[in-house]
Amino acid sequence: MNSGLPTQCMIRSIVRGDAGVSRLDDEAARARLGEAVWIDLVNPADADVALVTAATGLAVPNEADLMEIETSSRLSVTTPPGGAVLTMSMPMMYSGNDGVMPAPLGIVLAPDRLVTIRFAPSRAFQGFWERLDATAEPASADILVGLLEALIDRQADALEQARGQIDRLSHRIFHLKLSPDGRHAGATRRQQEGELRETVSTLGQLYNTVSLVRDSQLGIGRIVPYMGSVATWVPETMTARLKTVTQDVASLNEFITHLTDKIQFVLDATLGLINIAQSDLMKVLTIVSVIGIPPTLIAGIYGMNFVHMPELHWRFGYPYGLGLILITAVAPLFWFRKKGWL
Repeated sequence: MNSGLPTQCMIRSIVRGDAGVSRLDDEAARARLGEAVWIDLVNPADADVALVTAATGLAVPNEADLMEIETSSRLSVTTPPGGAVLTMSMPMMYSGNDGVMPAPLGIVLAPDRLVTIRFAPSRAFQGFWERLDATAEPASADILVGLLEALIDRQADALEQARGQIDRLSHRIFHLKLSPDGRHAGATRRQQEGELRETVSTLGQLYNTVSLVRDSQLGIGRIVPYMGSVATWVPETMTARLKTVTQDVASLNEFITHLTDKIQFVLDATLGLINIAQSDLMKVLTIVSVIGIPPTLIAGIYGMNFVHMPELHWRFGYPYGLGLILITAVAPLFWFRKKGWL
């Protein structure tokens, strides 16, 4: 299994009955796999995959199958007598120890049941599981569309949170109050540079989140039309919901493009401020080096210790030399100030 993903295996299922649906976990779910309309495999072992395959007659993919990137591997169909069975996969996202991380999600959709295979926790799945009406009699397609809607809603919330963070970073960057010496008012240069570096790191994390949402939305954008065109047994009543999902994906993709552009804009501005801070530092070092050259030259001349140097025996030679050094050090300062370089 992938490192960093949860190691606990779990099987959950939804079983329809005369009184509505029943939610089953682990042992209870394993005992009634053949009756389940929805089987949710969380980080399954090979034995769990084999168990579900034997109980349902469906070819359930493992993690290696779900990691395939070819479109033919992500979307496939078989046509048994009962109706087309769709095997689909897409990337999903979850919050791990190292921030937002990607994980594969597998979907096997048959006319009478749905099997989902995932290798990460999902608040969207958990929320849909808890909200599922106990008195309803959902079909497999109903559950899948509901899951896709839950994923879209959850990812839309993630994008809204990202936008809030980007707006706060943008406000902070474009409202920096610089003192005349180029430093943040009330803060040291080191503190300012630390804030800018932290901003770059935060923008990188936000870009990663937005990128993962985009990948997931691309997966949903492939699944919905494929499901509508291949699964001919899907009832006509689902057409409107599938169309709404497609519209939601298109809207989120536009929002993602906007956020990506804004992240890039704020990043460029932040890097520009870092370059300005570095240029200010180089300017100071250049001025210091220029100021030090004339005094060093004078000190070098009178430090050669030749025998015939009149100033060596002059009563005022020492203060004369110190005066020259002081004048040649101060004069460039006044010149730089006059030119506006200081």
